[in-house]
Amino acid sequence: MPNTRTSGLCASRTGRHASVWHVHFMHEASSITCLASGLLVSEVKIIGSWSPENWSNDDTSNIDVIMCFFGRSIDKSLLLSFVHHKESLFEFSLFLMMLHESAILFGFEEDKCDLFNGRWVPDFKGSGYTISSCATIPTSKNCFRNGRKDKDFLNWRWKPDKCDLPRFDPKAYLNIVRGRTLAFIGDSVARNHMESLLCLLSQEEVPIDAYKDSEDRNRIWYFPGHDFTLKILWTKFLVLGEERVINGSSSGIFDLYLDKVDENWARDLQSLDYAIVSDAHWFFRQIYLHKGSDVVACVYCNEENVTDRGINFALRMAFRAALSHVNHCHKCKGIVTLLRTFSPSHFENGFWNTGGTCNRTSPFNGQEINFGVSEREIRSLQVEEIERARKTGKKGKKFGVLDVTMAMLMRPDGHPGAYWGNKWMKGYNDCVHWCLPGPIDVWNDLLLAVLRMLD
Repeated sequence: MPNTRTSGLCASRTGRHASVWHVHFMHEASSITCLASGLLVSEVKIIGSWSPENWSNDDTSNIDVIMCFFGRSIDKSLLLSFVHHKESLFEFSLFLMMLHESAILFGFEEDKCDLFNGRWVPDFKGSGYTISSCATIPTSKNCFRNGRKDKDFLNWRWKPDKCDLPRFDPKAYLNIVRGRTLAFIGDSVARNHMESLLCLLSQEEVPIDAYKDSEDRNRIWYFPGHDFTLKILWTKFLVLGEERVINGSSSGIFDLYLDKVDENWARDLQSLDYAIVSDAHWFFRQIYLHKGSDVVACVYCNEENVTDRGINFALRMAFRAALSHVNHCHKCKGIVTLLRTFSPSHFENGFWNTGGTCNRTSPFNGQEINFGVSEREIRSLQVEEIERARKTGKKGKKFGVLDVTMAMLMRPDGHPGAYWGNKWMKGYNDCVHWCLPGPIDVWNDLLLAVLRMLD
């Protein structure tokens, strides 16, 4: 890819008339990369000062620059009409201002804006919803109702290093997904993500609770005003997993079949336009990995004839199998698959079953964060597997990543902890899931930003 130079735009009004505007480019560039469409525009000569008066009728080279910003969302013939028929300088100036705002929104700069590396900064606007305005918050995530008193953990926003991340806009989101179906595929943390999105969207349109299975694992919500369907498809391992029963009791030991995906999500795949895939926490237990009739590896086992390949190997193979299934789904034309990376827990002074707690009330700063080996490795292998799927992807399928690991490592204050309302497990703390509202809501800020770029 050719080297790019930062291109900044600023609009200024000159002369006595409000309708005369100029857009000044801070630098010239021989090529630019546009995040809005992922399009590289090569050898575009950008003039130093651009206005209706100095853009000749036969010069349409800058049309490509504008199309880069807006992708499919604007008609090229409309732009040409602005160039060739400049009856209304005022309309043209408004268009240039819209271009300027788009440049800011999509991070038109030397390097692509990395949404996933940054820091948490104070933001006293708070959450996009409350426990009063969202009726679907489950008891286990309703930290305030369960007695949590501090609220400062809501007064932070994620600030990427080289750009800004817009706050979630439910109207914009629902317009993007109008007439489509999106499913979260994963465990209870995936459901936590879906519950956050449900609350944010319900501020624009109250959905219909369309389906719940007997175990309340699979759910469907429908937004009739936008013909949008939102699903959670429960799966512990992405691939088929069976728990061993010993002496009539569940053992906590699982057999995973790497050549068979879990049909609980796979059977719905062809009905989806978007799939948000995630998994990890169920792999931290004794597991035996099968291919066909052979046991090929294990996790947390101590047997002479079976190799313990560790959690990362098992997790990698499960994601590889799941993403390969998506790639080879012949009826899944046009599906967008996003992998949401590992969401870390924050147990301190023990684990979940040995008195571990998460009592902090503010984010970690850069010095406090402990980016452990396990979190880094899990996040890396997930990114590698989604990239592998993208490179081998079949025509019409798109793959991307929602990389939340770094952002959430900094938020030990966002878990329910003791405030999860489970009367059968008093004394245990939930330092895996996230309060609603809470830091998890940024996952949907990121999701909307990624969908805007893909759309």
